[in-house]
Amino acid sequence: MKLLRVGTAGAERPALLDAEGVLRDLSGLVPDIDGALLADDASLGRIRAAADAGELPALDAAGLRIGPPLGRIGKIVCIGLNYHDHARETGAEPPAEPVIFFKAADTVVGPNDTVLVPRGSSKTDWEVELAVVIGRTARYLESVEDGLAHVAGYAVAHDVSEREFQIERGGTWDKGKNCETFNPLGPWLVTADEVPDPQKLALKLWVNGELKQDGTTGEQIFSVGEVVRYVSQFMTLYPGDVINTGTPAGVALGQPEPKPYLRAGDVVELEIEGLGRQRQEFKDA
Repeated sequence: MKLLRVGTAGAERPALLDAEGVLRDLSGLVPDIDGALLADDASLGRIRAAADAGELPALDAAGLRIGPPLGRIGKIVCIGLNYHDHARETGAEPPAEPVIFFKAADTVVGPNDTVLVPRGSSKTDWEVELAVVIGRTARYLESVEDGLAHVAGYAVAHDVSEREFQIERGGTWDKGKNCETFNPLGPWLVTADEVPDPQKLALKLWVNGELKQDGTTGEQIFSVGEVVRYVSQFMTLYPGDVINTGTPAGVALGQPEPKPYLRAGDVVELEIEGLGRQRQEFKDA
């Protein structure tokens, strides 16, 4: 299923995109798309049955904002340097274990919402990423297969980053990762049954119409299942938590000088095979 949330920010309603591309209203069945729903097999089953029976009312998509496909996100765990080609372009050694950092849940915006370039920023960068959404409580998982079994679905994430804040201002990466609007998510939460192999997904990103990133999740150093398993050794993952699984080569940081960092007025578009497409205009904060 392709689950999504539509409407004004803070007042989104749950919806489904059916096989014919028609937007369907889920508000008569469930209050929201969130961790509680993803952990509730019975409610998910009712949505599937209603969709298959053609019982869901259509929504007029014209002019309707698409919000993040997941509400009440618990935490966003991020994996750094998780693509062989990205590690090479930045001159970094592939990590022996996954690099973990966090983004605050309030950095999440819709897939087509405006992204704000922070005040004082000169190195705002782009990163297309596969987001993994947890559907079952995960602690101390023992295998890659067990990790995948705890995934509810997948989405497109844009891990917007400010490299000076991240790398040059001391401390951890978090200062360059948690600026307002720095995690566009969506358009859809695609349930795991529709993604038979998360290691065979193409990822692309364009800046002002120019292709910058053109990769595949097959380049990941640590696979989706291994990432979920590994993270569960250090923290409990709950339904509605998100893991951003890293970005392929092609970010501004890896380009020759002068590096083409983002400025107000730039337009970034990104997509992942089968998971939909985002478009953001950048403006000054």
